[in-house]
Amino acid sequence: MPTEAEIRNVLSRVIDPELRRNIVELGMVRDIQVHGDEVEIEVALTTAACPLSQNISDDVQAAVKALPGVREVKVTLSEMTAEEREATLEKAQPGLPKASQFNKVGRIVAVMSGKGGVGKSSVTALLALALARRGYKVGILDADITGPSIPKLFGLHPGEVRGDPMGFLPAIAAENIKVMSINLLVPDETTAVIWRGPLISNAIQQFWNEVLWGHLDYLLVDLPPGTSDAALTVMQSLPVNGALVVTTPQDLAAMVVRKAVDMAHQLNVPIVGVVENMSYFQCPDSGKRYEIFGPSHADEVATAANATTLARLPVDPELSRLGDQGQIAKYNGALIDELGKAFESECPLPRRDL
Repeated sequence: MPTEAEIRNVLSRVIDPELRRNIVELGMVRDIQVHGDEVEIEVALTTAACPLSQNISDDVQAAVKALPGVREVKVTLSEMTAEEREATLEKAQPGLPKASQFNKVGRIVAVMSGKGGVGKSSVTALLALALARRGYKVGILDADITGPSIPKLFGLHPGEVRGDPMGFLPAIAAENIKVMSINLLVPDETTAVIWRGPLISNAIQQFWNEVLWGHLDYLLVDLPPGTSDAALTVMQSLPVNGALVVTTPQDLAAMVVRKAVDMAHQLNVPIVGVVENMSYFQCPDSGKRYEIFGPSHADEVATAANATTLARLPVDPELSRLGDQGQIAKYNGALIDELGKAFESECPLPRRDL
């Protein structure tokens, strides 16, 4: 039966692939329990979303299992507190600046709906493309941790985010749009992220503080539906300059979206505009418009938000097809440029060079 000292000795040969120091020295080995020929080890990661967590777990198992008398090794992964993480990063690279110190963002805009199914992520992607085509540097922070859609729309896959001692390097989508999403960190895009509110909030803050966004004109934050933890974290923890509200024509959707508007007002976040998605369907044969989801309520929502209606986007099968194929960047609907112009007018950049 190995001793704890022997186990720590072999674990000192396990190197964190990102920080390039051994996990004992970094303080990642939180607990060791020996029960006869079975060993239980708790390893604290700097982030629960660590893309190389499985590699670390496998290396720990292999190192300890090589000890005489060990039959089984159980590895439990946990997450460091903010204080522990800061101390660990200091050990790895003393005096190394944080990623956030290198970031310079002109405007941070939360895209919210309050209700699911209104096409908020599609609107976020289309707005990002419209702004990028107008010459702006754009990023998307996908704050929908449990239901991320942005990577799928742009054809991005797990593994396209790279770790760096100073932070994460975001994936680069079409039009040089920078993207950070939990779906770029999980082993497979269908892997469920089953986290409670505090973990979700922590991940969102890390996506802001520990991602090397660099210089951006606009950072769009794609919020999940609702007015709970994730939305509250973004509104209170990130220096948000405004919110874009997405709705659909149904009165039910408009009613729920008004809750998101009320939340933004209570938190003193201005609404920069309202976008009504799936507003109508235009028949390709006759050109006639059909309001298949009922009459528009966009202006009513905009009035309640003390904002303007930036665009009414149609139901377009081509948009759905391209989104499903991960090629939303190929969409060239005529209204997209108008959306970009309207948004630019309502949310201009600060009067300074970025």
